Amino acid sequence: MQTTENPSNKKKIVNDPIYGFVSIPDELHFDIIEHPYFQRLRRIKQVSMTNMVYPSANHTRFAHSLGAMHLMHRAIQLLRSKGTEITEEEEQAASLAILLHDVGHGPFSHTLENSIVKGITHEEISLEIMKNFNALSNGQLDMAIGIFTDRYPKHFLNKLISSQLDVDRLDYLKRDSFFTGVAEGNVNAERLLDMMEVVDNGLAIEAKGIYSVESFLVARRIMYWQVYMHKTVLSAEYTLMKILQRAKLINQQRTLPATPALSFFLKNQLDFNDIPDKEFALEQFCKLDDFDVMTAVKMWCDDEDRVLSELCKRLTSRHLFKIEMQDDEFDPNYMEEIKQRIMRYYGWSAEEADYMLLHGVSSNHAYHPRKAAINILYKDGTLKDISEASGQLNNSVLSQPVVKHFICYPKEINQ
Repeated sequence: MQTTENPSNKKKIVNDPIYGFVSIPDELHFDIIEHPYFQRLRRIKQVSMTNMVYPSANHTRFAHSLGAMHLMHRAIQLLRSKGTEITEEEEQAASLAILLHDVGHGPFSHTLENSIVKGITHEEISLEIMKNFNALSNGQLDMAIGIFTDRYPKHFLNKLISSQLDVDRLDYLKRDSFFTGVAEGNVNAERLLDMMEVVDNGLAIEAKGIYSVESFLVARRIMYWQVYMHKTVLSAEYTLMKILQRAKLINQQRTLPATPALSFFLKNQLDFNDIPDKEFALEQFCKLDDFDVMTAVKMWCDDEDRVLSELCKRLTSRHLFKIEMQDDEFDPNYMEEIKQRIMRYYGWSAEEADYMLLHGVSSNHAYHPRKAAINILYKDGTLKDISEASGQLNNSVLSQPVVKHFICYPKEINQ
């Protein structure tokens, strides 16, 4: 990693609106944060297109990563106070692992993953970037990678990073609640961390913290349907997905104006599982951010392709599609009727009209029954799954996914 002549310059404190002062603990953290791959996260919004509904939701994955790092240190301090042995080296490694857990996110994250970058998840890209940093630092991230991949013997450190109640979720719920103004999503992170115990190399919550866990699960469900899966957000994200799919198709015939990094992914039919030069592809990916995508969308508003132009104009002006949501699948005949109306309204072909009729399925588990449980620890040492221990939330509320089918189309066709 790069070094500076004065190491004391790396003792930095960041003022965070959620936690107050957040310390960057050492030089290795500082060098990673200063690296262009990490600085890119300043230019990637944490909650994608959510600012279409909540105008202040412009906070970044950079801020979230620092917040999660802060909560990791707080969690380790509290676990140590209860007698859990965590060395300074392990604390640094766990801190680095959570700091880098989101470094592989692309712009508009899942939208990009479903349109022009396929064959790899953001978690896998994060791991590749961590390996890159590890090589630059002569192996100083070996333990961090072990914790991130759950190959380190102290598995509870991984559970602090990735589980159904981890510091990642605690930070993004608090942060997203704060910046959207959705007060119901605010969770008591300090209380939940204070109630954590290490049991059988895993994490558990003391029984007196059960109501805080219930509040956390309710907050998570509310945030999903009121923020992350808000119908207007879905309409905007699926519009962007269609824009990128259309742009990729057009780019096979002619070169669309775009930044070099975005052009690379538009021109190449890439699957990360089958790329000759993965290092170069990773380098290009780490240059992509929200600015690349939205700059291209603005330029494409005037493109000669009428479908691409129409979609881009709608997104930039927030003239979004009408969305219908229901519990069951939509009748294919109903969808065909809408498609025919789109074709008549625009005078377009069936292939073109497909871009103006968006459809998908949105689902959410507040608590997933097949993933590692949130265990409640009783005074006699017994453990009980929160879905069994909770007196307020029954199994069906906790464990059953909420599934919504939706379609989006231009509201003008109904006039």
